[in-house]
Amino acid sequence: MPQNETDTQPFLTLHTTVVLLTALVIGLVIGGLTILTGVPVAAAVIAGLTSTGASIPVLRNLVR
Repeated sequence: MPQNETDTQPFLTLHTTVVLLTALVIGLVIGGLTILTGVPVAAAVIAGLTSTGASIPVLRNLVR
């Protein structure tokens, strides 16, 4: 393989990117809405992270 040729495979597939970005948006929205309820910031972060993690398997099956 010549030195000028590069590996053209993407780091993440389009499906993975869409699922992860959508899960991130869901987590940010849930975390933001949780902060608006007046709970401590740590609880809002935990709610956002939990919703992000829980939405990944669901989105993986929904986005095809």
